Amino acid sequence: MEVLSRDQWEARAASHRARLAPYVDPHLARREAGMKHPVHDFLFGYYSQRPAQLMRWHPGAGVGLSDAPSYSSLKGYAGSPASVTADHVASQRVLVETLLRLLRATAARPAHLGCFGMHEWAMVYRAGSVGGTRHPQPLRLGAAATDTVVESHRIACSHFDAFRFFTPDAVPLNALSPAADDRPEFEQPGCLHGGMDLYKHAFRLTPMICSDLVADAFELAWDIRVLDMRAAPYDMTGVRLDPTGEEWTPVRVETPEGKRVYADLQRGFAERGQVIRHRLIAECDRLLTYRGTPKSASPADATLG
Repeated sequence: MEVLSRDQWEARAASHRARLAPYVDPHLARREAGMKHPVHDFLFGYYSQRPAQLMRWHPGAGVGLSDAPSYSSLKGYAGSPASVTADHVASQRVLVETLLRLLRATAARPAHLGCFGMHEWAMVYRAGSVGGTRHPQPLRLGAAATDTVVESHRIACSHFDAFRFFTPDAVPLNALSPAADDRPEFEQPGCLHGGMDLYKHAFRLTPMICSDLVADAFELAWDIRVLDMRAAPYDMTGVRLDPTGEEWTPVRVETPEGKRVYADLQRGFAERGQVIRHRLIAECDRLLTYRGTPKSASPADATLG
């Protein structure tokens, strides 16, 4: 087992916090002030990982931390040096196997890049008849023109957690019928929501994997969410984006040029996502054969299977 000195792991933990602070700190400041952001709050509200959990660095199973009492008390850790135990990894086997099936199935499919973000439009299709839209911002084209855009496109959303927010009138327009229990049959690497969910898959494996991978997945999810809302039907004029401060501009997917922009960005995210997806697959494979330090064993006995 690799063992990091206190100076080593504290430096890596500080680097992790510094990397994520430009994303997390503005969110915490807005939350303290009772303000909401129509783009950036999503990752902190929709997903269950709290900001403090995201900011805490973990080395992953197989790495020990010297002089780290603050880690010894955390779930999954034990011993001196503090490390994730084999008992904890074994207790997460069902989760690891489930994620591995989904990740492998998704990675094996080609990326489909022709959705043009219509899932967000389907969420507001004829929304006036079902109590209004999910966001307070007005529709960029107005209700009638937005409905026309939906009706003029083929809707083929493969991601259940997007599809489940379709309005009742939009549900039968979808060419696919994904459900909560059949994700491995539908997920594909071009899906923006599937790319964002890599962050969820990564943090669910905490503390068994290194937080550097979680941070990579978070940054990908952040960038994807920006495109997701730029291509959405909402008018967010005046909204500024963290951490750059640039003003939001729409990707007008109802136009040929907007479609080209969207598909190019989507392709780049799919490629970034596949790299992270394969890293998560490798970590899942490693965890399923992990024979690290049981709670009752000496750190000197630790091995990786």
